[in-house]
Amino acid sequence: MKETKKRSGWLRRLFRGGSKTLVEDNPSLAVEEIVSPMKQIVRGFFERKLAVIALVVLICMFILVFIGPLFMPRYYDSYTETTQQNISPGFKMMSLPSELSKDIRMIDGYGKFSIGLSNAGKVYVWGDTYDPLTKIEMADIPEAVQNHKIAYVAAGIDHAIAIDEEGHVYGWGATKRGQYTYYTPDQEIADDVVSIPEGLANGTETVDVANIKKVACGYQITAILMNDGTLYIWGNAKSYSNMDKFVGKTDLIDIDFTLNNIVGVTTAQNGVYTGKRGLFDKLKSTLTGKAVASREFLNGRKVVRIAATSKNVCGELDDGSIFFVGDAIGSNDPVPALHAGEKFIELEAGTYHYVGLTSEGRVLCWGGNTLSQTDVPSDLSGTTKLYCGAFQTYAVNDQNELVDKWGNKGYLFGTDKYGADIFQRIIKGGKMTMTIGAIAVIISSIIGVIVGVVSGYFGGKVDMILMRITEIFAAIPFLPFALILSALMSQMNISENSKIFLLMVILGVLTWTGLARIVRAQVLAARENEYVTAAKAMGVRERNIAFKHILPNIVSIILVSLTLDFATCMLTESSLSYLGFGVTYPRPTWGNMLNGVNNATIIKNFWWQWVFTSIFLAVTCICINIIGDTLRDVIDPKSDRDK
Repeated sequence: MKETKKRSGWLRRLFRGGSKTLVEDNPSLAVEEIVSPMKQIVRGFFERKLAVIALVVLICMFILVFIGPLFMPRYYDSYTETTQQNISPGFKMMSLPSELSKDIRMIDGYGKFSIGLSNAGKVYVWGDTYDPLTKIEMADIPEAVQNHKIAYVAAGIDHAIAIDEEGHVYGWGATKRGQYTYYTPDQEIADDVVSIPEGLANGTETVDVANIKKVACGYQITAILMNDGTLYIWGNAKSYSNMDKFVGKTDLIDIDFTLNNIVGVTTAQNGVYTGKRGLFDKLKSTLTGKAVASREFLNGRKVVRIAATSKNVCGELDDGSIFFVGDAIGSNDPVPALHAGEKFIELEAGTYHYVGLTSEGRVLCWGGNTLSQTDVPSDLSGTTKLYCGAFQTYAVNDQNELVDKWGNKGYLFGTDKYGADIFQRIIKGGKMTMTIGAIAVIISSIIGVIVGVVSGYFGGKVDMILMRITEIFAAIPFLPFALILSALMSQMNISENSKIFLLMVILGVLTWTGLARIVRAQVLAARENEYVTAAKAMGVRERNIAFKHILPNIVSIILVSLTLDFATCMLTESSLSYLGFGVTYPRPTWGNMLNGVNNATIIKNFWWQWVFTSIFLAVTCICINIIGDTLRDVIDPKSDRDK
């Protein structure tokens, strides 16, 4: 056996080498593997768990802000919406109660919340129902409403109206602008309010429920239209510029609200009534069709009903055809084509979209699609009724059951004070902040490296002059100087892109001094090495020695400085934008997103408008700093000897 082992060992040493065999037989005699410096740096970096986690998080952040928008075809970084202001995080805008979904009588919505009514007369409210500023909870339905069988409901921007089967009118929510409270003439606010009739407000009078044709709410306003043409209307007189033209009207067959005006159809049925000459007095067949005079277009036909979005009114004629007045909404695409003999039997409108049910049972939706309002489900068979909220649509069958719903479900991180989606703005803002930081670092690095290498290598008068210049730039108080330059730019007639470019240049030009000193110190030490002497002896040009021989040997130190400076430039841009001197709204950066919430009211009541942005900015900067510190430690083992 011993002879066999000896022969086997001899053969192994012959073909594999004696040292390798010796190590295999005696692991304790193994020597350390010799690796290149770069490989050692990489190995040392990935041995540190915190640094690896920071790198993964940073990569994910870059993917989110640079690649994420490519998969968001409806992304609008400057999109704002008045009716969607200050909505808290969550996907609750279409959270229709299950009990109501099986017995739907009507659904209505104008802003952040929706209201529904079952055939049993029970009222439901869902969506973003709580206002932290006013402490009003729309889901707290008054007991009087809960204890009576309700016949009609309607939702406004900040209030709701319910009418029971006996004709009593109930309201809840905000009431500072006369949404449902009677105001006596001696009250200060009465000049801005068209008050609800006193009898309806205190319950001593009722409306004839059997004679009600339509109940609608708008921006702090309520309207009840009767079958005989009488209109009850009250609320904030400043919400709609032509409200005075509708007070006391007794000849209306339909009414609705655009963003700034009330629109209606009178018993003459010869156009859209606004009470203001020149407003919506032209009709056109499609959104792209050329406007023609009303009489010429109508050609004897009568207007039957209307539905209004924020900027546009769609009307139906007595022959089943439809027309439009106002501005194009969302897109300039015409209405989906109808088949021969096909007509609309239902026509509803949201803030920017229309939806219609045709005589063939087809559901057609068109208009603005920013929040998926027109993404109609493929199977809506059995639909007999449609209801619209601001950005939602509900399809109901003849059994009063929900067939399907589509539109805006909500916002992951909520909305800001202008109604913009915070999550989308964080993505776009992160791209802008990181881009500004990166370009500013590139500019500062180019200046710092050139000054540092030239000063450290050539020394003498060159070194003295360049270092004095460096000290002058270092002595400039950065933040006040940047604020002054930014303030001057705000007075200049330059584009937003030019302003952003100048901001990056300012950041780069004022932040290179630290890197220049670091590079100079490294070059002073490196120029005494033997390879520099050998290069001089070979006649290599001084410029090439400095930038092609010395610079590559100190690039690791520069890399560490770049990572740390990147985070600094991001914070500086955010600071400038936070103070109002950087990129301006609506173009987002993480800095100006925080600038929009720098008051106690928003910080206290609308926490989501600053928490998520702060987290993204803080996490990104912390990760960059962790990566930079780790690179410094693995490049220079002496730096963490005492750790």
